Amino acid sequence: MDRWTTPERQDLRALARDVVAKEVAPFVADWEREGLLPRSLHEAFAGCGLLGVGFPEEVGGSGGDAVDASVVAEEVILGGGTSGVLASLFTHGIALPHIVASGDAALVDRYVRPTLAGRTIGALGVTEPGGGSDVAGLRTRAVRDGDAYVVNGAKTYITSGVRADFVTTAVRTGGDGYGGISLLVVDKGTPGFTVSGPLDKMGWRCSDTAELSFDDCRVPAANLVGAEGSGFLAIMQQFQAERLALAVQAAATAQRCVDLVIPWVRDRETFGKPLAARQVVRHKVARMARLAWTARVTTRAAFDAWLDGTGADGGVTEVSMAKNVACQACDEVVDTAVQLFGGLGYMRESEVERHYRDSRILRIGGGTDEIMDEVVSKRLGL
Repeated sequence: MDRWTTPERQDLRALARDVVAKEVAPFVADWEREGLLPRSLHEAFAGCGLLGVGFPEEVGGSGGDAVDASVVAEEVILGGGTSGVLASLFTHGIALPHIVASGDAALVDRYVRPTLAGRTIGALGVTEPGGGSDVAGLRTRAVRDGDAYVVNGAKTYITSGVRADFVTTAVRTGGDGYGGISLLVVDKGTPGFTVSGPLDKMGWRCSDTAELSFDDCRVPAANLVGAEGSGFLAIMQQFQAERLALAVQAAATAQRCVDLVIPWVRDRETFGKPLAARQVVRHKVARMARLAWTARVTTRAAFDAWLDGTGADGGVTEVSMAKNVACQACDEVVDTAVQLFGGLGYMRESEVERHYRDSRILRIGGGTDEIMDEVVSKRLGL
């Protein structure tokens, strides 16, 4: 038994599997066409205690840690959901941790508790047009004016931005560089705060994504998360959790595609024989299974390094390596799955087609392949 297979986590996995079968798998195709998840799904997951997994009970969560949250994420994908469902349903996983860590009781009561109860939706606003991964160079500015901040600027590629009731927003309250960055919670409906319609994406189509603009938007100073100038560090501290979450999604997606391919190659006949009768097909599936296993094992090793502090730098190196290993493995697995499904694999009715599209964002979100390799190379002394 390891930290992933304790009796409590086995029970959690079983609960998640049951909820996904009833509340997610039958409806994913509809959500893909509609371009968003129903708010009722948040309420359903909250009602059975799954929405708040990984958040302390004292702030309205269900308790547990990042491993518990990952167990739920795995089951969403293994049960027929997608990484796009996870991105939308659990956006609070990147919107709320900074507020919780600040210890601000008023902000916790206003934003954290109702979100974990499924009544509100939060988003995180960091990425800017032209900015990409350069968090320290963001330009959205917030100037203190009495008991408010006046915010001007723009954000883009904001997950759940269309549906979000509030956005934990990275703003510049000070000078250039990382030391001038703060976090400010901006409510939807605040004058001067505009949200675009959903952006049209390759994948994650059931996860709404928006552009945000701030034009002399006045935000109460009480909505500042932590101290001024602490925003960059707060964002960086949460990056390891986000990167591991994406690695988990990649590993689970790869395993789901293996699970879908095996019965397909057994049943699908060509030239009088099932596909599995051909050595080249069997070896392709064997490689898929090996890559999925490698992604899972590597990701779990990175969790150990991060949670146990066994890595030389708190697990940062291992996390960066694991994200790239898992996401690149997933890309090959989903590509092979589509190839083995043939024409059906290219159709929107095929689940592997959805995973093929959804997997591509995993190597971009939370830090690109190139950023991860740069993190590793610096820690190698290069």
